[in-house]
Amino acid sequence: MTADVRNRNELKEFLKAHLVPSRIYNLKGARNARICMEKAANGFDVFFSDHRQKVGLLHFATESEACRAMIGEIQKVMQVMYGLKFAA
Repeated sequence: MTADVRNRNELKEFLKAHLVPSRIYNLKGARNARICMEKAANGFDVFFSDHRQKVGLLHFATESEACRAMIGEIQKVMQVMYGLKFAA
């Protein structure tokens, strides 16, 4: 189950509340070595940015769908990197 996060502002607050280090994500477009979200022509993209490449690109029609996906991707990273799970 994921949180009821509808936009990037709510996502930012959710991630802060769950103590997710800001160095693993960016909500304003591509930034190297981070999970990123950016506004696309017809929706929102979620991806890992690696040397200007969008790795694992996921496209969503709505911002709320992209936020839920971003939470899922960040949960995976938190578990692998830190051995932590957070309730979403």
